[in-house]
Amino acid sequence: MQRTRRLGGYLVLMIFAGFSGCARHSEQATRAVPSWASTAVWYQIFPERFRNGDRSNDPRMEDLKGSWPHATVPGWQVSSWTGDWYALQPWERDGRGFYFHAQMRRYGGDLQGIIDQLDYLQNLGINAIYLNPVFESPSLHKYDATFYHHVDNNFGPDPDGDRAVWSSEDPADPATWKWTSADTLLLGLVREVHDRGMKIILDGVFNHVGMTFWAFEDVRKNGRNSKYKDWFTITSWDDPKTPEDEFDYVGWAGVKELPELREDENGLVEGPREHIHAVVKRWMDPNGDGNPSDGIDGWRLDVADKVGLTFWRDFRGWVRSINPEAYLVGEVFWQDWNTGTMFNAAPWLQGDAFDAVMNYRWAQECFRFFAGDRTKITSAEFFRRLESLLGDYPPDVNFVLQNLYDSHDTDRLPSHIINADIPYDRNVDPKNTPTYDVRKPGERERATQKLMALFQMTFVGAPMIYYGTEAGMWGADDPDCRKPMLWPDYRYTDEQHHPFGKTRPRDPNSFDNELFAWYSKLIKLRNGHRVLSTGMVESIPTPDQRNILAFRRSEAGEQYVVVLNNGWAPQRVTIPVAPRENEELTDLLSGKKYRTTNATRTVVLAAKSGVILH
Repeated sequence: MQRTRRLGGYLVLMIFAGFSGCARHSEQATRAVPSWASTAVWYQIFPERFRNGDRSNDPRMEDLKGSWPHATVPGWQVSSWTGDWYALQPWERDGRGFYFHAQMRRYGGDLQGIIDQLDYLQNLGINAIYLNPVFESPSLHKYDATFYHHVDNNFGPDPDGDRAVWSSEDPADPATWKWTSADTLLLGLVREVHDRGMKIILDGVFNHVGMTFWAFEDVRKNGRNSKYKDWFTITSWDDPKTPEDEFDYVGWAGVKELPELREDENGLVEGPREHIHAVVKRWMDPNGDGNPSDGIDGWRLDVADKVGLTFWRDFRGWVRSINPEAYLVGEVFWQDWNTGTMFNAAPWLQGDAFDAVMNYRWAQECFRFFAGDRTKITSAEFFRRLESLLGDYPPDVNFVLQNLYDSHDTDRLPSHIINADIPYDRNVDPKNTPTYDVRKPGERERATQKLMALFQMTFVGAPMIYYGTEAGMWGADDPDCRKPMLWPDYRYTDEQHHPFGKTRPRDPNSFDNELFAWYSKLIKLRNGHRVLSTGMVESIPTPDQRNILAFRRSEAGEQYVVVLNNGWAPQRVTIPVAPRENEELTDLLSGKKYRTTNATRTVVLAAKSGVILH
């Protein structure tokens, strides 16, 4: 159960997650969400931009056919991983500009690159991975699937051999499906991840497909005679008696590159519904032996609000019948982007659809408090808003929400700190907001980022890091948030160009070892102190309710007190920390020892810093 009440002068969020009303998930809650999900520290990987581990499978011009902008460019080639992002390459200098060509760029990231860097992720402390789409598609982002049952052939070791496998199947008949080299490599990645005690989920894009999707191509070819015509919403058929092509259909958000799968009152109609059911079985129990250990650990479900809840309830049943510990997280984001209204995802989180959502509402409030200037809110108001967010969802859900700051759909964390007064995820790029600052973050922005990371790793919810945030990456919204990953063994060109030719600083671009060490330290503290993942949270009042944020995480008599100074001046703060006199406390960040006096402790916090007292 969850209650909010005043207790001894403290605002207490009674988020019970355990037996005897205290801290761990109850038996009922354990059945509702996976037992491992509250201790997950997520890392989101955009596969095409993470690491090129096999140059022999790099994309060719023909692999782009069917993706926007549907152009053939003389001299096209795989882009330099370490180049200046906005600088136009020789094949891009045709007058059509950066944004036209950015969607045509390919950098060669693949599954082997992810496998090769699992040590890196473990060293960071990551124990759960979310992969953006990996299924066959002509685009760089893979949200326009050609197949759901095959991994993109440029992510595997034998692209041409994989094409031969496709041609030997009937994609409508799972009995004919075979395993390509890319499919097998994904299963190898899953095995490697599981051998390390980690989890992995895939992006399920089941609202729409691509123009090259096998069933949609059949509809284009055979028209009204296609067996799959009812899979889509066709608004106009081509008249062969006219020279024009009158064929038209509904695409997601009006985008023709993304034909929508048709729905009725039960969600997706029978044809695509049964196809997706077979896809779920394929990736969650690949050998079909009833043991899901060789399969993925769940799904992130794209634009989930666009698919009827009835379908997601059925989907949950399919998934849990294979793996009762599988994790389902939905993208339930903008209710109305124009007015800045995000969904309250409660209808999807009542126990019969998803375990969690990507917690963008949390991110928005965090930016207002930690980074806002004109839009800044006080620490008291910040915690009040967090209380409201937590109150919207069931108690067990709050512990497994993906608490993220940035993703493939937003500008990057440090860039939004630089441009913090622009509303979250709304025109956060130089194309739509000419004043958007594309420069590298300076010391002040990095200090704010580090403080936000400290909060992320100590608050309720499962933290998620977007690839490269820990390495020092910055960038505006898509496509800039999808730059190639910064690696310590690569030497990068300085960034000095602007997409519209404006003057900007010359910014050195390299892996940030100090920032990586900070993230690694925080993650390992969270992993090593379970209460920071599963404990109850309560606010602690402080004299300064503008910049000082203090809260307690507690479970079974063990407690941690987190105190953050969000201001730019040092602060001396006295806080209630323990019921016993002369009890020794340790700051987990610095190792410094404290003793309580009158059940309080005074700490001096530097600007944009914090302590974790245990």
